[in-house]
Amino acid sequence: MTQTLQRSTKAATRPPSFFFNGHVPRRRALIVTLSALFGFALTVVWSAKFVDQTIGDNVANTLLGHPAKETPIAGALAGLAFALATGIAGTFTACNVAVFSALAPLTGAGSTSRRGRTAAALRPVGLLALGAVIVSALYGTVVGLVGAGMPQFEQGQGGGGFSGRLVQAMVVFGLIGLVMTYLGLAALGVVRDPLANVSRVLPSAPLLFMGGLIGAFLIGRPFPLFRQLFQDAAESRNSFFAALEFALQSLGNITVMATVFLIVTGLFGDRIHRALTKRPGRASALMAGAFLAAGIFMVLYWDVRILAARDLIWYPMAPWVA
Repeated sequence: MTQTLQRSTKAATRPPSFFFNGHVPRRRALIVTLSALFGFALTVVWSAKFVDQTIGDNVANTLLGHPAKETPIAGALAGLAFALATGIAGTFTACNVAVFSALAPLTGAGSTSRRGRTAAALRPVGLLALGAVIVSALYGTVVGLVGAGMPQFEQGQGGGGFSGRLVQAMVVFGLIGLVMTYLGLAALGVVRDPLANVSRVLPSAPLLFMGGLIGAFLIGRPFPLFRQLFQDAAESRNSFFAALEFALQSLGNITVMATVFLIVTGLFGDRIHRALTKRPGRASALMAGAFLAAGIFMVLYWDVRILAARDLIWYPMAPWVA
């Protein structure tokens, strides 16, 4: 008990930063446990087929006005439209939910009017979008330069049933999951905020970094419609066009969540802000829970459950997942 109190006191003396607001929430162990259990439970019931086909394909088909998978991408404008539509279709990711949950403490801050709250919320959303665009556009540039030599073009399963693109997805999403888990622990004051020193010099750094995490999803994404876009960008051998396509894909990816965030901020931001600031530990708990659940989900789903899908280990999965 004494050691736990000492650790909590030590964490509380750290200077506040974006991920750690200086207030250690109560029952940190419970927050970590519940977040881990939620992330694990989500991996058990998560159906990629439902998310990618039932939701993703239907949304893309509706936005484009034709079957996205069966219709070749003809021309530059069609490619850009395809990029934006499939980005919106791929909205439902753990990374998106966690990142926008982390913005909850910012809702309603500094303004009492709906218009003022919404206007203030545009800045963090814009910084997130900028971070996502920078990372995705850089990756698109690489794809345009390298062309068909990228792992995403590998069709074979490879050794043990692991294709190059699957290995890439496991590595990328596993690393993103570890980063998000660490950020969750930092929000609780368990570990140091990795961006604390940088954010003192560049206050926008945490938001740009979180946007970069969203943009990095494209580096490992095996979503079939994204592979179709990937092929179009690579075969163009035009780095500028490929970067633009990938940037639009990332912007589409956050469009729905950003819209919901702005609406919630405008309508209920003042109430949310009062509830979170009444007990400052609540904001830390919310941010930590979102990052921990998303991070643990990604590590278990992309690295552990995939091994089970190849019959290398056992992992519990709901009947509808297969």
